[in-house]
Amino acid sequence: MIPVFGPPPGRHPYRQRHGAYALLIRDGSALVTFQLAPDCEFQLPGGGIDPGESAIAALHREVYEETGWTIGTPRRLGTYRRYCFMPDYDFWAEKICSVWLARPIRRLGPPSEKGHEAHWVPLDRLEGILADPGSRAFAHALLKQIRDR
Repeated sequence: MIPVFGPPPGRHPYRQRHGAYALLIRDGSALVTFQLAPDCEFQLPGGGIDPGESAIAALHREVYEETGWTIGTPRRLGTYRRYCFMPDYDFWAEKICSVWLARPIRRLGPPSEKGHEAHWVPLDRLEGILADPGSRAFAHALLKQIRDR
């Protein structure tokens, strides 16, 4: 059983959408994306896995699109399920989100996806700024591991 976040399924028809998201840690900071619309919120870089695309390929593509960075050594941390409305696509989704720990390697340029900004955030602020409760839970668990070392 995987953790579930967001309101439980309601009267809406839900589309299942698989996605890959990255916790990107380097030199005591995390690389996150700020999405300007529709909600103006900080998020882990990542997004939907396209048909025929692997989770790893989607992770690399989405991180690059949303931050302009390449990544290395992704390691899967786990998965969570989230029920939510996706205003960009105008449907209710049952999101199956895989979360990966990866190292930001090189900035190739600004984010190529419109409406995204890349930001470095000190690790002690990461949990407090992430809008998605599933992302916050994975960030909390990872930061606890780092502190307990």
